[in-house]
Amino acid sequence: MGDPGAPAVLVETEVILPLPRDPLARLPVPVDPGAPLLCLDTETTGLGTGAGTVPFLVGTGSWAGDRFRVRQLLLPDHPAEPALLDRLGEELAGAGTLVTYNGRSFDWPLLVARHRLHGRAAAEPPGHLDLLPFARQVWRHRLPDARLGTVEAGIAGVRRTDDLPGALVPERWLTWLREEDADGLVDVLRHNRQDIVSLALLLRVVASELLPAALDGLPPTAAPVAPGDLAGIASLYARRARTEDALAAADAACERIGVHDRGEVATRVAILRARLLGRAGRQAEAAGAWEAIALDGGPGAALAWIQVAKDREHRLRDAADALRAARRAAALADRSAFAGRRDRIVERDLARRLPRLLGLVRRDELRAGGTDQIARSDPAGAAAIRSRTPRVRSTSSSVL
Repeated sequence: MGDPGAPAVLVETEVILPLPRDPLARLPVPVDPGAPLLCLDTETTGLGTGAGTVPFLVGTGSWAGDRFRVRQLLLPDHPAEPALLDRLGEELAGAGTLVTYNGRSFDWPLLVARHRLHGRAAAEPPGHLDLLPFARQVWRHRLPDARLGTVEAGIAGVRRTDDLPGALVPERWLTWLREEDADGLVDVLRHNRQDIVSLALLLRVVASELLPAALDGLPPTAAPVAPGDLAGIASLYARRARTEDALAAADAACERIGVHDRGEVATRVAILRARLLGRAGRQAEAAGAWEAIALDGGPGAALAWIQVAKDREHRLRDAADALRAARRAAALADRSAFAGRRDRIVERDLARRLPRLLGLVRRDELRAGGTDQIARSDPAGAAAIRSRTPRVRSTSSSVL
């Protein structure tokens, strides 16, 4: 049985890793640049957050100027867990923002559960920046998945050599408990240390490249940020109702897309920008953006023609032009359906929009030229109009 008063093992390392702080205040969920940042990652005996899962290694990383200090708390045996939690509490007490990767769903709930198990309260720092949902939104479009190993390699250029696979980490600690062979824990410490450093590196990419490119128009030569990255952070701003920042990021994405690029990213950026213009109250610009998408004829053209139809009907009060736009959307929808790529959203919209616009156009024609004029050009339409026109009965009275 281990010593209940045994301390946790502390391992410290440092690297030079400068981080510009001020841009972080402009994140979709702002980070206080003046408050200390604390990167955190745990190594555990399982993937759950229940009482049976033990965080036997907790790594943290913090800055002192340009120096990034990694502190790793290793649990020598189960009875020493209260000591580990106490040391961790000292680290958390001075932090302003916690930086994790899936920490909101895994690491932090697990630490809260362990604190409660030992009758303690876990003091979460005021801010928590979880980079996993951020990575999914901003970088997943050009990466095969959003695992930390994939993202750190694709975004920060990290190349791990002889890294211990995460699936083998729990067994190394259990082997230590059985055999007290510390050699196996060296690889665990190295794996965890790189996880912490990778969080810092990703944060630096965001602060020094992504945010300046999105909001300050930093040119591609200064910040090699992909258009899809900018579209992703524009969507994050839009979800936070930060429309002007979202528009700035969308405009920056458009500037980085080639003239002849008609791929999925180009369409996504163009549609996002058109929607943001409308949200910002710039209706004429939004209409022009939608019409450009429609005339381009790409994957979003049918949806764009519907938006053009909306604008022509409601803003310009031109039902005939709106009907022409809706019919162009219908033609594209029919073509897609024939090719086996039905767009149910577009089809449902047109099922309501086309009859209504047709009725408005016929009503306007009736007012302008009378039913006889319509009957000559569209007998069925004239009959439909007559069927909806109230009849006035003539009555005769007889004098007795």
